[in-house]
Amino acid sequence: MQVLSQLPVMSDPNLLVGTETGDDAGVYRINDDTGLVMTVDFFPPIVDDPFNFGAIAVANSLSDIYAMGGKPLLGLNVVGFPVGLPKEILGEVLRGGYAKAQDAGCLIIGGHTVDDQEPKYGLAAVGLVEPGKQNTNPRARPGDRLVLTNPLGTGVITTAGKQGVVRPEVLDHAVSVMSTLNRAASEAMVKVGANACTDITGFGLIGHLNGMMQGSGTSAKIRLSGMPVIPGVWELIGDGIAPGGTHRNLSSAGPYVEWEEDISEDAKLLLCDAQTSGGLLISVPEQRVNLLLEELDAAGVTGATIIGEVLAEGKSRIEVSA
Repeated sequence: MQVLSQLPVMSDPNLLVGTETGDDAGVYRINDDTGLVMTVDFFPPIVDDPFNFGAIAVANSLSDIYAMGGKPLLGLNVVGFPVGLPKEILGEVLRGGYAKAQDAGCLIIGGHTVDDQEPKYGLAAVGLVEPGKQNTNPRARPGDRLVLTNPLGTGVITTAGKQGVVRPEVLDHAVSVMSTLNRAASEAMVKVGANACTDITGFGLIGHLNGMMQGSGTSAKIRLSGMPVIPGVWELIGDGIAPGGTHRNLSSAGPYVEWEEDISEDAKLLLCDAQTSGGLLISVPEQRVNLLLEELDAAGVTGATIIGEVLAEGKSRIEVSA
């Protein structure tokens, strides 16, 4: 945000969502029925298997479109790859990405590759949404319930994987979570009529929730009890494993989070864990929350959980209780 504040604010009557609200993607109106949702995301490998890395990277890139209530349409590969590595590895990365894009009904129509010391992969993606029906950060309202669709802990687990200290079944669970499209969750929230949504990625649950509350002029209270967590994560955090981004997220959370006294440092790290291809955080009117949970369950999103509620703006933007 410090960098973005130095740039001019883009203004156009057809630009429905730009950078000023901290949303997951931009939205541009083509006509009364059609809006373009545009986003880009890419990152270095977080797992050893190149096919899984490609699938996770594409699922992560398309998640921004799903968070806005849109449907992916087209994608362009964004690739950094060392010239000295076997090209077969890159082929597997792209094959995983194409397979996941195909699952989403998204056409990858090209891209660009540069020589890079560290491999990187992702998509610049375009989706469709009806103008005015996009889900954005500023629309959360006091009284809304906050629903998280995926368990937390992918940052901790992938860091443990890089260190070679994670059990295979724990890593496999995380790969399954990260490579699952947020399509079903997005379609359910659009059907029910959610107020706001964001996907949980690098800034962690706390950071992305803060963006939503700041944009909406509201605050939130969330509860640690019942928070969905990938099995094995607590054990890894207890062993001192967490990525650098998670620690940075926790350090930056001080000005806007009020932690209840009995919230442990391990729990704080979990809530600030830098996720890759995480779930959706949905702000939905209280009277529709049970319907949303039913729709999510029917669509196969079985782990969705109510983690808190939206309040009128208070002294702290986020309160965390046990």
